[in-house]
Amino acid sequence: MKPYDILIVGGGVIGTAVARELSKYKIKIALLEKEVELAFGVSKSNSGIIHPGTQTPPRSLKGRLCLAGNRLLRSWAQELGVHFKEVGELIVAFREEERAVLQRIQQDAESLGVLGLKIVDRAWLAEHEPNLNPEVKAALYAPSAGIVSPYRLVYDLAENAQQNGVDLFLQHPVSAIRPGRGYFEVVSSGSTVFRARVVINAAGLYADEVARLVGIQDIVIHPRKGEEYLLDKKRENLTRHLLFPLPTPTSKGILIIKSSDGNPIIGPTAEPAQSKEDLGTTDAGLAKILASVQKMVPTIQRRDIIAYFAGLRPVAGDDFIIRHEAALPGFINVAGIQSPGLTAAPAIALMVRDLVRTSGLTLAPKRRFQRHRKPSVHLFSRPLSSARALVRKDPAYGDIVCRCELVSAREIRDAIQRGARTLDGIKFRTRAQAGRCHGGFCTTRIMKILAEELGQPPEALTKRGPGSEIIAKSRDHDPA
Repeated sequence: MKPYDILIVGGGVIGTAVARELSKYKIKIALLEKEVELAFGVSKSNSGIIHPGTQTPPRSLKGRLCLAGNRLLRSWAQELGVHFKEVGELIVAFREEERAVLQRIQQDAESLGVLGLKIVDRAWLAEHEPNLNPEVKAALYAPSAGIVSPYRLVYDLAENAQQNGVDLFLQHPVSAIRPGRGYFEVVSSGSTVFRARVVINAAGLYADEVARLVGIQDIVIHPRKGEEYLLDKKRENLTRHLLFPLPTPTSKGILIIKSSDGNPIIGPTAEPAQSKEDLGTTDAGLAKILASVQKMVPTIQRRDIIAYFAGLRPVAGDDFIIRHEAALPGFINVAGIQSPGLTAAPAIALMVRDLVRTSGLTLAPKRRFQRHRKPSVHLFSRPLSSARALVRKDPAYGDIVCRCELVSAREIRDAIQRGARTLDGIKFRTRAQAGRCHGGFCTTRIMKILAEELGQPPEALTKRGPGSEIIAKSRDHDPA
């Protein structure tokens, strides 16, 4: 039996944001994640946009939390050493009559509290977004939109939470939750049992299944698939802003996304998924995305694409579900956190903190909360003079393993020491294998380093966990 005050289920951006916020208090916290690494669920396919609040209903919970999260994330990024870049967004209109739609979006966003909005004309667009289709007549400009690396945000939140005493348990799927008098017993990984006074369900796509373990039936996740396509970093300057079409009833539309790592992303689609494991891309999805983005920026070509992927949004209705279950004191559900969940994460964490207080648990602040973490080193984001200084200090920074993304052996070892256990975990932390060659030149070297650091044979190494081994185990050959 492992006793805790709070147990968080789910190691994506919401679970780790909540863990980091609650680590400010004198309580014992554990976070359980079913995958071999954090951010391997919904968060791994996030586009990294920090939304300004322009396309969320002003009276909705997600609207309020999006606006608050956008403001909070700036200080969180500074404290955690996260690279946040404010790039602004443009919602474009091709016809003069669509200006009225832009005006309605502006009015709704301003009633929510979004600042700095303005409708810009063709002359402004020609100067500030030169690759945009000249047929675009106007756009709503929101300067407070930004970009981050969604996976590195998760890792940095978790690392800071661990600095402040949070225990992390990976490969711990929850199989049963038994309510007791003033506590819950949570069964994970076969026979491992945790006891906690408060359980926070932040299980993403599986939040409904976790809720059903305690008899809550009104949360139902309907996964919605979004296909996205990564462009070559050579197209880094394709756009200066995040580009949005006019929104549809079910999504913000198909976008052209600046990413924090330089590669533009195009997408996503928004289609009902057949299952919570349906991550396939389709020819129809690709054609739909290309047609939409080429309408905004005609120079985009299919040959620019270097990677295809899809993610699933955990849709559970029109709004977020964040509530303390009065009929089950101490159980808090955080479900249906689709877009703009990444943006809202810091504000969601504060809301959950307040719900923990209503559950009866005392939150006494720590006197020595470690607010800051030492930023990770990424050569690709540093000027040449800074990179040279690093190499003089540690020659391992000059040992380039991934040439496409300029990732050194030192960065890969640091990533492993900070928690990477798989090839995907290293890719998400460092970008090694994320270039056009998809690891064709660096995978074997990364595997050698990974085997050395973990003390494992190469046959035990995986791409993303059990079942994705890179090297097949040899079989004894029977000549008979």
